[in-house]
Amino acid sequence: MRLIIFGSTGSVGRQIVAQALAQGQTVTAFARHPAALQPLQHTRLTLHQGDVLNLAAVEQAVKGHDAVLCALGAGRKGTVRSEGTKNIIRAMEQTGVKRLICQTTLGAGDSKGNLNFFWKYVMFGFLLKEAMKDHELQEQYVRQSKLDWTIVRPAAFTDGAVTGKYRHGFASDAPALTLKISRADVADFLLKQLTTDEYLKKTPGLSY
Repeated sequence: MRLIIFGSTGSVGRQIVAQALAQGQTVTAFARHPAALQPLQHTRLTLHQGDVLNLAAVEQAVKGHDAVLCALGAGRKGTVRSEGTKNIIRAMEQTGVKRLICQTTLGAGDSKGNLNFFWKYVMFGFLLKEAMKDHELQEQYVRQSKLDWTIVRPAAFTDGAVTGKYRHGFASDAPALTLKISRADVADFLLKQLTTDEYLKKTPGLSY
């Protein structure tokens, strides 16, 4: 499968690239500074330099791929995730690429009920308020698209290897969530969506 990954130099994006290559996929890593991925050199890896806020550049890059994985990040800042995702959607609709797997965050939309007091009111209610607004708008754009989308909402990132032992698709009042998930397991789940329709046009949460 020919995949293009946006946010490929981020902490989750790097995991997606590495795991996709290990699975035998053909990967295009789109980034402003793709040279950061040179240690991952592979015959099935193409590094594509570009700005996700440039629609023409995104459209050129998306053309010819089978699926798009979006793991855009901007720290506490707003706009990059939503505006970048809007361009990705437009590019996909223009080029006929249908499958989009987009990583947002647990706490967005109806998953707010999964959060504890600290994450709900201190982190997303104050410290990461702009980032949450960006994720909410990002999800809105994806939902309004005509694509075959899946929005994945992971809990707070941790380090660690792939375990495959995580909870997903749980209810908004699911008990005993740790509200943590390794970046490697996030990438594992994102890539698994390429071969299943279980969460087509759905928004599964992800946590231990």
